[in-house]
Amino acid sequence: MGLNQPKPLIGSLKNMLKLVKYLITNIVDQPDKVRIEETIDSTNTHIISISVDQADMGRVIGKAGKIINSIRELVKIKAIKQGKRVKVILKDQEQTNLPSRSEPPAELPEIE
Repeated sequence: MGLNQPKPLIGSLKNMLKLVKYLITNIVDQPDKVRIEETIDSTNTHIISISVDQADMGRVIGKAGKIINSIRELVKIKAIKQGKRVKVILKDQEQTNLPSRSEPPAELPEIE
């Protein structure tokens, strides 16, 4: 495999991709538009990228991000058990202006 080619997740972590796809496709109205991709970044962290139709973004994010953050926690628990680092990213989440779980909240302006 080339340097830019990700090594596939092994064993049960590969099954985690299947679980993520299963969960997402059962949440959305347009399951045929769900795309799950895996890459590895420079710190050897496996990145699971989820793409869904824009109309389904709210369903996947959930109220206050509860759905996507729950999926992230499930993946994180399994990854820790396997001694791997895995991050779940919802593509286009930046466009919704919702912070990811790892980002601190933005500072509020001072009120005089």
